[in-house]
Amino acid sequence: MNVNLHKLRKNLRSRAYILIVMRHAKAEALGEGDDRARKITDKGKKQAKAVAKALEALDLVPDRIATSSAERTVETMNRMLKYFGDGPKVDVRLSLYQGGIQSILDEIHVTKPKRHIVMILGHEPTVSVSCEWLATSDSDPAQLDMLHLGLSPASLAIFACDKPFSEWTMHGAELVAVLTPHDCES
Repeated sequence: MNVNLHKLRKNLRSRAYILIVMRHAKAEALGEGDDRARKITDKGKKQAKAVAKALEALDLVPDRIATSSAERTVETMNRMLKYFGDGPKVDVRLSLYQGGIQSILDEIHVTKPKRHIVMILGHEPTVSVSCEWLATSDSDPAQLDMLHLGLSPASLAIFACDKPFSEWTMHGAELVAVLTPHDCES
């Protein structure tokens, strides 16, 4: 999907609260070891860099990042922090690895009103299914269709709402965009 990042930036400028839900970057194949210990690949490192640079260009550097405690999500986040700087408050959560949709909703609801851009970094299928539950029915159908297919590595969904995160409900936030790493390349 070809996304006009300039148009997206303009659209998001007037939004009070923005949520970015992202799947970790490309990871090593599951071998005989512990799934939580899987690292991102060289391709995954490039994906994390491209996404971070695009979010920075969109003025979407998160105030807060909540990430799964799995190595691949923490590594994805650390690569992105090189571009985000020290600004984001970071929370590493086991619940985002082993929990389901409720763990993502819990992270949204515990976010303080002073935080306006939040990123949640997790795993499939939880991230895409959670996004489907968050999206209003009047969100762009093409964007919703992308969620039905699942988020590929390093892809993300961007939501906007005028209410503080603690007041977000199911089907209560507009799905503004679904971006792949390819969309983020400059």
